[in-house]
Amino acid sequence: MYSLPACQGFTLIELLVVIAILALLAALLFPVFAQARNSALQSACLSQMHQISLSVSMYDQDYDSLYPWAVDPADRYEGIWRSVPQFNSQIPSMPWLYKALQPYVHSLSLFHCPSDTGFNVDEMTGGLLDPNSAPPNAEPSSFAKFGTSYYYHTALAQQHIVDGSLPYPAETHVIYDGSGKWHGTAEALRYNAAFADGHAKSLTYAQIMRAWDVPLH
Repeated sequence: MYSLPACQGFTLIELLVVIAILALLAALLFPVFAQARNSALQSACLSQMHQISLSVSMYDQDYDSLYPWAVDPADRYEGIWRSVPQFNSQIPSMPWLYKALQPYVHSLSLFHCPSDTGFNVDEMTGGLLDPNSAPPNAEPSSFAKFGTSYYYHTALAQQHIVDGSLPYPAETHVIYDGSGKWHGTAEALRYNAAFADGHAKSLTYAQIMRAWDVPLH
């Protein structure tokens, strides 16, 4: 009499081996996927910055070639212009950069960095948890709190710089990420920035600090 062969299942050891192999593959592949995702978000951010730099150029054409008369959250909430009382007194009545550029962009979502996770301060000490001299309590994101992920080299407005007059346009940044952790880590901060000649690129913390020292005259 013919009988069917007995069904054979996985032994416990075989099952554990399969699970270990899957765990190993996941450990190898997840960082690759995360890196690819971060690269895609950074590329999207750089593209947005380039478009914003084009809107700055259009603004310049309508306002005697002057850079936008506007401020960002750091100007308004960090008190960084206290040493320039005349300009500091005007800041509360000056428009946000994104509002000054609104007539020249298709959507204000252009000012939302896809990696914007905000930043906050230590409420007990007042010290910044984020090491980027950012304005306080940008939660859940800088865009949600302030309407922008991108911050302005406001000295261009304060010094009434004329477009085309900068001695080093390829080294003078116009806008930049509100936090270097959005495209990097606490150990390796990276800031996306758009420059006066229209190009945008990713910078290390040291590079963005050097960009602040580039002369405007």
